[in-house]
Amino acid sequence: MAWYDCAVFYHIYPLGMLGGRQKLPALEAVLPHLCELGVNALYLGPIFMSSTHGYDTTDYFHVDARLGTDDDFAHFVAACHSHGVRVIVDGVFNHVGRDFWGFKEALRDGEKSIAWRWFVGLTSDPNAPNGVRYDTWEGHETLVKLDLANPDTRNHLFGAVDSWIDRFDIDGIRLDAADCLTPDFIAALRKHVDARRPEFYLMGEVIHGDYRAWANAGMCNGTTNYEAYKGIWSSHNDNNFFEIAYTLNRQFGDQGIYRGLSMYSFVENHDVERLASKLRDSRDLFTAYAMMFFMPGIPSIYYGGEWGMRGKKGTGYEADLAIRPAIAPADLASGNVAPAGTEKNDLCKAIARFSKVRRSNDDIMLGSYAQIEVAPQHLIFRRGYCTICAISKAADPKCVDIAVEPGTYVDVLNDDRKYDAHDGRLKFTMFAHWANVLRKI
Repeated sequence: MAWYDCAVFYHIYPLGMLGGRQKLPALEAVLPHLCELGVNALYLGPIFMSSTHGYDTTDYFHVDARLGTDDDFAHFVAACHSHGVRVIVDGVFNHVGRDFWGFKEALRDGEKSIAWRWFVGLTSDPNAPNGVRYDTWEGHETLVKLDLANPDTRNHLFGAVDSWIDRFDIDGIRLDAADCLTPDFIAALRKHVDARRPEFYLMGEVIHGDYRAWANAGMCNGTTNYEAYKGIWSSHNDNNFFEIAYTLNRQFGDQGIYRGLSMYSFVENHDVERLASKLRDSRDLFTAYAMMFFMPGIPSIYYGGEWGMRGKKGTGYEADLAIRPAIAPADLASGNVAPAGTEKNDLCKAIARFSKVRRSNDDIMLGSYAQIEVAPQHLIFRRGYCTICAISKAADPKCVDIAVEPGTYVDVLNDDRKYDAHDGRLKFTMFAHWANVLRKI
């Protein structure tokens, strides 16, 4: 098994969390907290030189000065590794910012510039602003699309990746806007990183479509699982667990289209509203996280999510501020970011329990998925050969009777309670707004 198949990720958007007031070394204060959560991998949002939000790269070879120095980042990665935490970073390869050195040079020197052919659709036009026209990402004028078929462009990007591996010792890359990258580019990157570092994790950001178009043996290890993300929160809000059951069976059942992929699971991230603001019933936070941890895929916690932080997307330039807030590392580690009036430790402790159960159970980390029973407010499924997961958002406990292999089952999530299966039937009580994880012994 690869390291990422056993991973529990924590996701930090550093330009937001550090707020331009603290540098990367300050994040070391969070590492003991991550270890208590059972986290063993960290996904850092964009950290390389940019002008604004991080996804408008100006220099791939240096850390954003707002976050510190190259040495700061190298030291931080080393600190993560000393705590047993792997590190992956954002690779923004579809586009650059208008202040990217190559684009500025192309504007200055025109077709004489070595970088003139690095950008899609870059042509001279005296009637256009700055005298040029160029292709952009989704019409955003500040995001200039790179020509990834150009050998010089590709060599520059792959050289940057080599630098990140050699200087910073990173363990993987999240490919931003992977659905905009050509299959040829991703395949070439896969081959390149495999030659440099075995088990280098390539995870693609894909929202819609067939994830296997970007995740397969020769490309990404997996993609962001937006389909399951939507199913988790909306099935809770609608009291309709048939939705998430259909999704999980379609993706990971016997004929599942994504079996064998290291899919990246999440219930919130830097682009969507906070889960605590998305759910209508705050008690559903517990079962939503349980669903994410026990279904197939690699679970990820977005910073502050373990404390039930709230945040809704806004509009305009400041649309993302509420979901990418500035938080002092000490406050994040201590839970001082929990909403007023909540029991700040309950959710955090629950997530730590989910993480511990997952990381100690190969069935959950690597095993198959088979649906056993689904109802509007509960879902029961088997992972691997001998682990049964039951998740209920009902307001009251419920006794269930399901068909299983004979034997004794231990609820490893709930005080190791034992249940004996008789005549191929297992009876147990599903707790309200909670989960059971029953392992056959």
